[in-house]
Amino acid sequence: MTAVTADADDRAFLGHPKGLAYLSITEAFERFSYYGMIALLVLYMNGQLLKPGHVEHVVGLSVLRPILEAVFAGGAHYSNQQLSSAIYLVYSSTVYLTPLLGGLIADRVGRTGTIIVGASIMAVGHFLMAFDGSFLLALVCLMIGAGCLKGNIATQVGALYAAGDTRRADGFQIFYLGINGGVIFGPLITGYLGQGIAWHYGFGAAGVAMLIALVIYLSGLKRLPPDPPRGAKAKAEKVARPALTKREVAVLALLALILPVLALSIVGNNQIYNGYLVWAQANADLHFLGIQILTSQMLSVDSIVSVATLLGMVMFWRAWKTRFPEPDELGKIAIGCFFAAAGVGCLAAGAALTPAGQKVSFNWLLAFHLLNDIGFANVLPVGLALFSRAAPKAIAGLVIGFYYLHLWAGNILVGYLGTLYEKMTPVQFWMIHVAMVGGAGVVFVLVRLLFGRLLLVSEDAEPDMSTVAIADAQRTP
Repeated sequence: MTAVTADADDRAFLGHPKGLAYLSITEAFERFSYYGMIALLVLYMNGQLLKPGHVEHVVGLSVLRPILEAVFAGGAHYSNQQLSSAIYLVYSSTVYLTPLLGGLIADRVGRTGTIIVGASIMAVGHFLMAFDGSFLLALVCLMIGAGCLKGNIATQVGALYAAGDTRRADGFQIFYLGINGGVIFGPLITGYLGQGIAWHYGFGAAGVAMLIALVIYLSGLKRLPPDPPRGAKAKAEKVARPALTKREVAVLALLALILPVLALSIVGNNQIYNGYLVWAQANADLHFLGIQILTSQMLSVDSIVSVATLLGMVMFWRAWKTRFPEPDELGKIAIGCFFAAAGVGCLAAGAALTPAGQKVSFNWLLAFHLLNDIGFANVLPVGLALFSRAAPKAIAGLVIGFYYLHLWAGNILVGYLGTLYEKMTPVQFWMIHVAMVGGAGVVFVLVRLLFGRLLLVSEDAEPDMSTVAIADAQRTP
């Protein structure tokens, strides 16, 4: 294979390098497969896999189940719903750790080969979902495969551009628009096939999408950037890192303390993939303008609302700062937490105000998605902007990698809360989420008041208050 180097004259794809087209379409199909599968996962486990006639065939579950019950339930026996939530916990949290492994592998054998292997393993994992016995092996394949592909393909997008090329930000916007397309259409199609026809049709569609992603990536190899040097050559080119200053050490300590609060801030949003689906299927009227919406397709509804609110927030803050001071990152994160808490509060209100025996109106669900996604647009991407700006330049990449650990911790909490769903009323369940997300907002207000100067003003530059680029706002990066 011969790979192209960063070329400022390459504008074959919407004014960008042609390799961006291959990477964007590859990632769109990969996200189609990922979110298409995750939309079915909990519903499938509750609706079929964990029921008699199927559960006894799942290889390894008899070993995994008592471990999960011992760790998260003190040895108490899990119901099917609790077990499905615990399995979701393990999967959804681990998938944010495996990119660290994927990065280490890529540093040693090259990004391109790591991505190809990762995509292949993911395709195998999706097809293994078609069999009861290989269910847990399928999840392992998906976790490992995503880890090999996730961070490395985004790194290749950046490597398409030379240092100082102002097209890089726009390139990532195009890349993430492809991701959003996959997030929207994946649950729509796999939900229709999986819930409407047969579960394995949905998983099969996710596997086909992953194969398409692999074929597209392979067809564009000659348009992709070369792998960075490795081994002795890399050591020879490595620039010595300066020692951290006392202020930078203090900033790192504060960023580390913020991570658990960020984990609390996302529990309402990330419960969409777990307890929300179970609750909505049993308690909500899933009809909009006379059209029935499958439970799994609510993820597509959320993605559509998310893109709309993201664009809306970009325009809102641009208009706001023409007349008023724009909030800094900590201020925006606090605002986002309060909006997200209000969104989850709509689910609690809908459950509380709906008469017994009736379904919760779809309007309450739409209100949740609207308010939650406004909150999301001001939390996760703005948090990434805060970490990327406040991080010491010498270890900026490492700090960004650790930023994503709050998603790992948050998904552990989401899965654990899901195991409590059957032990309380829906109002109590959702109010716990309101308290956590709203409490995170209060903490960020306090951090802004007590430590704002340390985090918001760097040693050599004024704080950047510009609106966060759309490219940073992937729901699950």
